[in-house]
Amino acid sequence: MAVVTLLIAVVGLVTVLLVRPLYGLIVTTVLYMWYPYGAGVLSVGSIDFSVGRVAVMALVLKGLLTSSLTSRFRAIWLDGLVIILFVAEIMAGLTDTTVDFMKFVEYRMGDFCDMALPYFAVRLIVRSKDDYIVLLKVLAWTAAALSVVAVYESLTGYNLLRLGRALGESEVRLKFFHRATVTFRHSIYFGVFSGMAGAMCLGLVGNVRKEVFLYKILASTVFLGAFASMSSGGLLAMVGALLFLAMFRLRYSWRTALATVVALCILVEIVSNRHFYNVIDRLAFNSSTAWYRSRLFEVAFFEGGMADHWMTGYGLADPGWGPRIDMRPNTDMVNHYLMELSRYGLVGFVPFCAVIVSAFRNLFRGFWSLGHTEDAWLVWCLAGGLFGVLLAFNSVSLFEQPMILLFMTFGFCATLPPMLKERRQSAVIRRDSVPPVRASGTSARLGAGTY
Repeated sequence: MAVVTLLIAVVGLVTVLLVRPLYGLIVTTVLYMWYPYGAGVLSVGSIDFSVGRVAVMALVLKGLLTSSLTSRFRAIWLDGLVIILFVAEIMAGLTDTTVDFMKFVEYRMGDFCDMALPYFAVRLIVRSKDDYIVLLKVLAWTAAALSVVAVYESLTGYNLLRLGRALGESEVRLKFFHRATVTFRHSIYFGVFSGMAGAMCLGLVGNVRKEVFLYKILASTVFLGAFASMSSGGLLAMVGALLFLAMFRLRYSWRTALATVVALCILVEIVSNRHFYNVIDRLAFNSSTAWYRSRLFEVAFFEGGMADHWMTGYGLADPGWGPRIDMRPNTDMVNHYLMELSRYGLVGFVPFCAVIVSAFRNLFRGFWSLGHTEDAWLVWCLAGGLFGVLLAFNSVSLFEQPMILLFMTFGFCATLPPMLKERRQSAVIRRDSVPPVRASGTSARLGAGTY
């Protein structure tokens, strides 16, 4: 597969350099989604490059050298926070004695290529609503195609996109369905990705003049991929996103909705013999794994799991919570928030939360001025996808494709609302600048008393 990987990487690199930046971003996104994880990488010494990393590095470099893009770029707080996040994590790694520091830096730089570079590619290249709509259309078609392959894998247990990868035996759930992975490392990653992408793609409904029914079908097919993953994390992302989208008509009552959720959690805590977060096992495919997730949280915060490691974490080493949870030798870190905290401590966790808060702040800062328009629905769907994956963080720690899409979403959060607000204001100015037509002669006399 090394030769195939090299060939695809070269083709992707050349394509990105030759086409318009927006099309280069499309090519990079498709390569990240469709080239299977584990099928092959390009190694330079101890550094590995996937085809997606090769493409995105060329894309960002091209964007930085394109004056028409850099001249319009305006840095915001979220841009700085993304950089601070990775710098803070590297600083936390200075205390990690279990791995060579340069190996640690190499590890984080790999994630920087997969997360921060896609973020800045979006910030540089997506300059209008039309650009965003084009990207959403490509995401809808490609993610829907992946979901079709996933449904086949779920029904038959055979992965059509294995491409020589040594995949383990497919796990069966609900008696009839296998856990689909398609091009992803794990079925959970594919499920969360599908839940997030499906919500974003629903933004096309109402924002395309033609083929509205087609994009409803495509978005539904993308959501079907979350089911085909047979993953509680994927279903959690999908259900969370759909519930968020369903609140669009009640969006001005968000404070009431939030207060209701908090009140229900408090009520469950009072009347139940279990904590409110334990109730999730009623919705999971496997109640024992849901119990483990609850115990992981309790050990970390209430039973000394983070003792003496609050500031810089445990590094890449296992924190050793497994024996305290259920006597297993290793810790299965099935919570992205806890993974961030346990690895990098508050030094990395605080910037991570700051990125999320800043993304939501940018997303909604211009949202309320959009009113009852298709633009407001477009932003709400973006927020729904983001909410779904952040909810799923409580059930899984994510890497690769879903994290790439997440950081691209952060980029959209920074770029889309100001573009839509500026576009609406420009439309109002153009409308107001048109002088009224003054009727004259017979038409004026006839029109004066017609209505």
